[in-house]
Amino acid sequence: MKTDDMTGTRSPGRRTALGLLLACSSLVGPGLAAAQTIFPTDANPLPSLSDNQIGTAGTSTITRNTQGPPGPAYFSGARPAGAALDLDVDPNADPTVDGDAGDLRPARGVSAAAAGPAGNAEDEDPDASAAAPLDAGAEPIDSQDAPRQPDDPTGIRLGSFMLRPSVNQSINTEITRSNGAKETRNYLATGIRGTLSSDWSRHALTVTGDGVFETDLSGGDRSFEPEGTIAADLRLDFADDTVAHVTGGYSFTREDTNDPNAVGGGSENQAGVHQFNGGLSVERDLGRIRGLAAVEATRSIYTDAKLADGSMLSMGDRDRTSVDGRLRLGYELSTALVPFVEVATGHTFYDQTRDNAGYARSSQTYAARTGVQFDFGEKLRGEIGAGYEVVDYEDSRLGSVGGISFDGQAVWSPQRGTDVSLGLKTTVQDSTTAGQSGWVEYQLTTALAHEMRDNVTGRLSGGTTLRDFQGGSGGEDEITWVAGVGVTWAINRYLDLTSDVEYERTSGGSEQNILRAGVGLTVKR
Repeated sequence: MKTDDMTGTRSPGRRTALGLLLACSSLVGPGLAAAQTIFPTDANPLPSLSDNQIGTAGTSTITRNTQGPPGPAYFSGARPAGAALDLDVDPNADPTVDGDAGDLRPARGVSAAAAGPAGNAEDEDPDASAAAPLDAGAEPIDSQDAPRQPDDPTGIRLGSFMLRPSVNQSINTEITRSNGAKETRNYLATGIRGTLSSDWSRHALTVTGDGVFETDLSGGDRSFEPEGTIAADLRLDFADDTVAHVTGGYSFTREDTNDPNAVGGGSENQAGVHQFNGGLSVERDLGRIRGLAAVEATRSIYTDAKLADGSMLSMGDRDRTSVDGRLRLGYELSTALVPFVEVATGHTFYDQTRDNAGYARSSQTYAARTGVQFDFGEKLRGEIGAGYEVVDYEDSRLGSVGGISFDGQAVWSPQRGTDVSLGLKTTVQDSTTAGQSGWVEYQLTTALAHEMRDNVTGRLSGGTTLRDFQGGSGGEDEITWVAGVGVTWAINRYLDLTSDVEYERTSGGSEQNILRAGVGLTVKR
């Protein structure tokens, strides 16, 4: 794709791609620490959400960990959220101050060709002003059809970077009912989010972070519970319609007590998971053909689990390294629709040849899918695909685990001030139980945010997770439902008041009901 030297973005002219991608056929492995998924997805399948859509730290679990640079799951020709061109540029404004990152477009009335690489006004076409219409035209009859104006710019300028941080401090309560027992926990939660983005004329670097730190006030067995992720995406714009992404990240999460791999008697002090990942993808366009090749490596390290009697149980036999590679080919039917096909293969290497139960759990993964990428501007954008994925384990006593996969993300804005996010994700999870291979996990997540007033945003969120046990596991399928509602009141541009209520129910192999409620304050810059 061609790159505009002024904006650092690819012009919407030619969008196509051919992949230099034969070498990738020998690459291997899954992509997440606690799961095997050959196609890259975030820990949460929802697209990145704004701060007023995230909600109260420690209460809104559906929208947690949704911030992060999109990996090579999408062709970078798709326009990111909020990337609609703003034609009402003040010609006297300094484009490097308090503007959107990378927004160095020439002022209205100055053609891109006349502006030159430095945007010199001396080269302006003298007939340009005369050719410009005196009347900009009638306003849209329906105000909902009017283009969105850019938000009031906030952030901290750091040289050629813009940092936009926010901190939410909340007080929460959690009531858990499981197997006839009831437990109430009151806790403080601190949520930290931030985005650091460059505004270079060429190439781009985006670093995002998201963390939640919980401290018990009463009830519960955890005095301090951290969880978070940080990710970086370096986009390199080469010649000949070639774009590369170099990604890296780290995350720490703790396994849920209702997870099939949770340690019995481990109370709430389950194993923590450190995940380190890095990847490289290359996209190339040729006519209407779009091609992509990507490789990613992930290192997963598990901490010890604390049992109810205070003793520690080592989880070192679950430590592993995964490498995966994939090829993707798409055809541009129009600038808005790009159907594609994709194949991938991978390998997972466990540190220990055999786990504590004597099973060799290293595995080979194969996957293929087809789908469509769509971009109808601010109204609707994203992609959806379906295919098949299978995991073969080295131990002959462990049967293969596989099934139909559904993956995708979409953002729909039916009217200004209303945004709907939808995510689909399919993963294959490794079991830790002797004789059991694992299960296929399907996750559907959605979030609705609506501006009820200029400074009040309401939220509805929901999700379901289905665990399909197979491969000789003999386990009973489980399903988890989550629903939440919340409100954010923007007191001023730097301070928000948030409140949320969320309900979670798990049935099947285990029965558990959790009710969470909280209120907090968000400070942002």
